[in-house]
Amino acid sequence: MRKNIIYFWMICATSLFALSACQKDFLEEENRSALDSETIFADPESFNLLVANVYEAMRPATGAYDRGPENIGFHDLNFTGTDIFTRQTAILGTDELNDYVNLNPVNPALEQNWKNYYAVIAAANSAIDRSEEITNLSEETRSIGIGEVKFMRAYAYFHLVEQFGDVPLVLNEIRGAQTDFSRAPEVEVYMQITQDLNDALAVVDENPEQYGKVSKDAVRHLKALVLLTRGYKSFAGSGDFEEAASLAEVVIDNHSLVSEFENLFALENQRNSEIIWSILYGSNPVTQGIGNNRHQLFKFAYDVYPGMTRSTNLHRGIGPAPTPFFYSLFEENDERDEATFRRVIYAELDYLDAEENVVIAAGDTAIYFPERQWSDAEKEAVPYQVINPDEYFVNDGITQVHFPMFKKFDDPGVPYTTGGQAFLGERDAVIFRSGGTRLIAAEAYFMAGNPDEAANHLNAIRSRAGITTLLEAGDVDIDLILNERAKELAGETSRWMTLKRTENLIERVLTYNPHAALNNAITEKHLVRPIPQSEIQVTEGQIEQNPGY
Repeated sequence: MRKNIIYFWMICATSLFALSACQKDFLEEENRSALDSETIFADPESFNLLVANVYEAMRPATGAYDRGPENIGFHDLNFTGTDIFTRQTAILGTDELNDYVNLNPVNPALEQNWKNYYAVIAAANSAIDRSEEITNLSEETRSIGIGEVKFMRAYAYFHLVEQFGDVPLVLNEIRGAQTDFSRAPEVEVYMQITQDLNDALAVVDENPEQYGKVSKDAVRHLKALVLLTRGYKSFAGSGDFEEAASLAEVVIDNHSLVSEFENLFALENQRNSEIIWSILYGSNPVTQGIGNNRHQLFKFAYDVYPGMTRSTNLHRGIGPAPTPFFYSLFEENDERDEATFRRVIYAELDYLDAEENVVIAAGDTAIYFPERQWSDAEKEAVPYQVINPDEYFVNDGITQVHFPMFKKFDDPGVPYTTGGQAFLGERDAVIFRSGGTRLIAAEAYFMAGNPDEAANHLNAIRSRAGITTLLEAGDVDIDLILNERAKELAGETSRWMTLKRTENLIERVLTYNPHAALNNAITEKHLVRPIPQSEIQVTEGQIEQNPGY
């Protein structure tokens, strides 16, 4: 029986031994188990390895981490079951995560997310506690490293507390089997998150020499988001919205927007002025791990259409599908539409009729998704498949679900992989960028009663997208901000947490998610997820279940 329980992962990430115990395929020729702790911690480089272990733990916490057929990942709890993403099936039947029907504590996505966030926390705790045992370690190196891992611990706790509510607050390394955990109140978890971020902000580098390291602006961005979120709660600080806006302004001043939205995602330009913090992958098989999986998200089974095949350009699709509502948000001149979606799919192979005449030549259009409805006559006049906006979830005789696929995460040329294999994506996974910071600022200013400044930040990202009509203060409301976040950040940040924060999750899911609307099951209890049943069992009930589950 698989053990998805806190104490197992606390042990697994407890020290440098975890680098061999938990990653047995990593440098197997080096027998780390023959080294005792005294030998290991006499080398100051061991601290850098402990810090690197936390960065490694952030990969599954921010991406995909199940190479099996279910492809469980970050997308399950953060995109699925929202207004802009739904399940990739016909609009019938039920689903736990997307439709909120019979969501139960043994759902594997809940257990995987819980496990991976606590793996980050465990690795961070090990680095913090073990740093005192490492000899010949400079105080500057120790201080900066501890700041980096506290930032990542804060990130993990922020996602845990928003997804699950009260959660166990574990702040020290656990060096043996332990099961006496209990849930700390949400307000205490938030206090620890802000304390960790304050500690990190005081010591991490403003501009780290090594790309991908945590910077002060990464901390400012996350703290701004945490304070913005806390500002809606009953235990909010009196100046949470104002401080969130102030922190965001500093980040915005340091990270100018890329001039064109499409260039922001160009592979040759992925490390640009707008990026605040990314999780790195690359092509080195020693350091790549299972690879980035974003290039596989939000795509359907295109390869079964005439002229198509499995492609290292398009790759296979996993995860949810965008909702029709999401596509409807883009204005006529919004350049983010073309930069985000692939409305034309070109043939990979010649498609021949029964007489072996070429019907669709390789390189010609194979599938087209027009922005406006085509008539039946228009569709019949062309050899390729035309799928209208109202047909994305209508069986066309080839697939049940088909839609303009995401292209902004494309990673052309990396190997085509299937279930059970590593994803092998090489591009950086952007976690924070200043386009998102401007949206944090806009929301914070609006909630603080300053719609003029909110409009200024919204106009900045809209203008970059080619929209010339400027917003005025009276135009700004939460719905507008949510719609702009969708167009700007879809697939990059947690949509579920955004809707929960703004108290719009239930209304928007029932209005815009076609599968969830069909089942009409989401209620107030779904504003937190059920605690994984394995955690309740191992603590013999000390960890109590959320109400209604």
